[in-house]
Amino acid sequence: MKNIFIRRKHILKIYNSLKKKKELFSPLHKNYVGIYVCGPTVYDYLHLGNYRTFIIFDVIVRYFIHLGYKVRYVRNITDVGHLENNEFEEDKILKKSIIEGIEPMEIVNKYTTSFHNSLNFLNLLNPNIEPIATGHIIEQIDMIKKLVKKKLAYIVNGSIYFDINKYIKLYNYGVLSNNKIDNLYTSDTFYNKEKKNSKDFCLWKKANYNHIMNWTSPWGKGFPGWHIECTAMSIKYLGSYFDIHGGGIDLKFPHHECELAQSNSIYNTNNSSARYWMHSNMLTIDGYKMSKSKGNFLKLQDIIKEYTNNCSNIFKFFILKSHYRSIINFSKIDFKKSEKSYLNIIRSLEILNNFTPTKNTQDNFFNTNDWIIKCYKSINDDFNIPLLISNLFEASNLIKRSLLKINKDNFFLLKKYMNYFFFDILGFKKDNSLKRSNNKSKKLDIIIKKLIIIRKEMRKNKEWYYSDKIRKELLNIGININDDKLQ
Repeated sequence: MKNIFIRRKHILKIYNSLKKKKELFSPLHKNYVGIYVCGPTVYDYLHLGNYRTFIIFDVIVRYFIHLGYKVRYVRNITDVGHLENNEFEEDKILKKSIIEGIEPMEIVNKYTTSFHNSLNFLNLLNPNIEPIATGHIIEQIDMIKKLVKKKLAYIVNGSIYFDINKYIKLYNYGVLSNNKIDNLYTSDTFYNKEKKNSKDFCLWKKANYNHIMNWTSPWGKGFPGWHIECTAMSIKYLGSYFDIHGGGIDLKFPHHECELAQSNSIYNTNNSSARYWMHSNMLTIDGYKMSKSKGNFLKLQDIIKEYTNNCSNIFKFFILKSHYRSIINFSKIDFKKSEKSYLNIIRSLEILNNFTPTKNTQDNFFNTNDWIIKCYKSINDDFNIPLLISNLFEASNLIKRSLLKINKDNFFLLKKYMNYFFFDILGFKKDNSLKRSNNKSKKLDIIIKKLIIIRKEMRKNKEWYYSDKIRKELLNIGININDDKLQ
């Protein structure tokens, strides 16, 4: 894959949430890219909006690999019952274990397995490292100890809180979420009297007597807060400063803002953690944010069965036809449109991959090199996948209408890059890509075979006009008949 087109990797631009603008991508280490993406809290099935994030970052990782980078892709699993929204409510994993009547770690195993199965079904690449929060308690405790030593965290009754007032005297807080400190909401909805400031967030929480998931620490039995785990794991596997930190837009605040504050505090800088922060936008239902806590969500399994006949590629196409920074609204109509568009490209790929050019014509109507450059420009402009798909449609229309007019060199180049963009970079699954169209294709194959037999008889009877007419019609759909082999 080393060619002049792939060398265009030096013009990739990424929208950096930290700087609020597109920036030219330049890796910290030549030919290496480090990416950390926040994974799920495994207490339930994921909803469609969650999968959007992982589909988008799968394309991003695939593209870096395609460009020739060595990628370290780290995506965590949160299997600790952290207190995500309210430091007084029961944690979600423990709450779910009570509802289902099984141990918390059984809940974790059940929904981690479901998550992995779904990602495999969607043909997403496995991360290079998939750390789990419970496997990194020591690292989290060590990090909290450093923050306490720096007097940027304080201990109250066995719990530890990050001191926002002390932090803002040294570093910027709110730079990622673009908020001033007075306007920032806290991660807990009720005022915690243990805190010095309502905006302080929990690093370590003292465990109640009935809290099953707890660990021994210098401050007694307890469990880590939500934000400290990702800071600990990203630093361990990617270092104090790495290339890309990603996740859903709902993580920008408080989670990512707090991660950045923790990392800056430990390394005495305003510029730690990631160089580029990337956030995928929401998937809504009837204009409302999808949320498990509000019951306003759809599961992947239900959608795949009801709308795509178990074809995961159609769901991926529905996700990728919108830019990752725009909001997608779910509707049955859009799903149907996605299916139609997806099958349009698939059928053109069928024709392209089964066609064999017989002569090297001189064509001037389609410049394959220009088309390839346009495709790369689309991806290099902050992963503008909708524009790339538009370029694929342009090629699809050409394939279905004028494939015979392309010379051999252009044909093989077009075939190569259509497959690169669709399968290698966008990550559509090859083994079921044609599942939806195969029923019709089988019937079409039968008709084509019968037409070939009829045409053979016509040639024997010297009915040249009709035999040539059949041959031309078959050529228009990419079926090239070699009459020498029919003799």
